[in-house]
Amino acid sequence: MTEILHSKILGTGTPLLILHGFLGMSDNWKTLGNQYAEEGFEVHLIDQRNHGKSFWSDDFDYDLLSEDLKNYLEAHQLENAIIIGHSMGGKTAMQFACSYPTLVKKMIIADIGPKFYPPHHQTIIDGLNALNLNEIKSRNEADSELGKYITDFGTRQFLLKNLYWVEKGQLGFRFNLKVLSKKMNEIGENIGATDFYNGPVLFLRGDRSEYIMPNEISEFRKHFPAAEMETIDNAGHWLHAENPKQFFEKSMVFLKS
Repeated sequence: MTEILHSKILGTGTPLLILHGFLGMSDNWKTLGNQYAEEGFEVHLIDQRNHGKSFWSDDFDYDLLSEDLKNYLEAHQLENAIIIGHSMGGKTAMQFACSYPTLVKKMIIADIGPKFYPPHHQTIIDGLNALNLNEIKSRNEADSELGKYITDFGTRQFLLKNLYWVEKGQLGFRFNLKVLSKKMNEIGENIGATDFYNGPVLFLRGDRSEYIMPNEISEFRKHFPAAEMETIDNAGHWLHAENPKQFFEKSMVFLKS
């Protein structure tokens, strides 16, 4: 039996699927999701495999994540959806659009390109793996321990949103840390050299982020000839959280065009 991704659905109207990034979950997008729902979209906040409340698997790559999305659309009888994907979620969206172009109306890709990215999350993974959740009994304890590896408070809070009580006195992570630790290289993989989608695509980049440079749009158009690029001010890689007002405004201009 095919396993279907977990989601939270908000509003009614045009289907809009939102895909979180690496070690994130659908809940990260709840505030923006509600705003899109108020604008006449049926918003699907999706947990990708090995994240959030979706199923866990030893297998993890963008072809599989793309197939998961196809199965999700079929299960919910959706066609011609709009997709917003951040970071890893953006890579999933790009791969999905190239593999199943007739199922995608348009896409917004948040701070990630179709290129290869070298592994760069090792410190985060090391810090998470160093947490002994059999001994840690509170979020504050976990934050204190994680602080030995990750100095940025915002990054720690983002990661620790994944902590939950498996049972009384026992904390666990929503993400599948064991598999994601092993599959780190897959996160940075580029989409295929001949992969192509000619529908509308908007790349949104943070002005303080180094994931996308403005001059790279010509390279991205080899895969996405209709691609446009906009910059979100005063924002790094988590641009939707750092400047949600401008992210929403610029995305709505594109969604309504």
